[in-house]
Amino acid sequence: MTTDQHPLGSPFSATSTAEDVMADLDLSGVTAVVTGGYSGLGLETTRGLAAAGARVIVPARRPGTARAAVGDLPGCEVVPMDLADLGSVRAAAARIRGSVARLDLLMAVAGVMATPERRVGPGWESQLATNHFGHFALTCELYPLLAAADGARVVVNSSSGHSLTDIRRPDPHFRTGYDKWLAYGQSKTANALFAVHLDVLGRGDGVRAFALHPGKIITGLQREMTLREQIDRGWVDEHGHVIGADFKTPSQGAATGLWAATSPLLQGRGGLYLEDCDIARVAAPTEPMDNGGVREYAIAPRAAAQLWALTATTTTFDLAAPPGPAGA
Repeated sequence: MTTDQHPLGSPFSATSTAEDVMADLDLSGVTAVVTGGYSGLGLETTRGLAAAGARVIVPARRPGTARAAVGDLPGCEVVPMDLADLGSVRAAAARIRGSVARLDLLMAVAGVMATPERRVGPGWESQLATNHFGHFALTCELYPLLAAADGARVVVNSSSGHSLTDIRRPDPHFRTGYDKWLAYGQSKTANALFAVHLDVLGRGDGVRAFALHPGKIITGLQREMTLREQIDRGWVDEHGHVIGADFKTPSQGAATGLWAATSPLLQGRGGLYLEDCDIARVAAPTEPMDNGGVREYAIAPRAAAQLWALTATTTTFDLAAPPGPAGA
């Protein structure tokens, strides 16, 4: 288990907004990539970074929609990319490498949730492929830029949904029967484990990684769910208005990721799971999901290394060593 997985006593909380976290920060000269940076939590993240002066690159499956969403924000640009298509990921990364000398922040915010059964690539389960494989490949392709920065951070949106299941090692692609919630939960566990091992591999180059639960928020992430499903779960009323307890606004949902990207309290730390703008505690195996915290299996170093090896073999992507000092 990651031994530093204990709350720090952050000055921010579950009710803090993106504006609270970013107040008075100057990110001039910082370059960030934000996947999903044109809708929901991703758009709030892009707005927060851009308002602080960062250059923000937004890889987008719908580039026209993305340009309409971020076009008025200073220092923002859109690169076409589909996380479920690793060829598209490779092409987007090549474009980014051709336009910047270093990358200070990589924010993996995009994702899908509870989708009908779909197969992508050579038959991969689509939630695992989109949420984990796509971000794994993008990070590997951009790693030389991260290593060229002075203290880069990679921030990966996981979810309390990771508590639904560990990695299903005998059948990660649900070939013996599909369950959309277990598939989502597995992809979120994969996100958390990815950050754990990326931090191990990257810390020598000053690259630190974090995973997080942004909180419960109604955004476009629920687009594959029917209104009836959301009503039955107590999330919204029959008009689609949020009524669930402890739901956050999109700005509050983006706050933890922005805190992970910028907080000096995390200097010298990494491989941690965060929530409510602090380091999360480790949850007991039988605790309800809504109690918060992170399951031990989602931060286990050995499991993280095993998943990394499996993903590298499956996708044929892996970390590329930087070619030399920045500008070489």
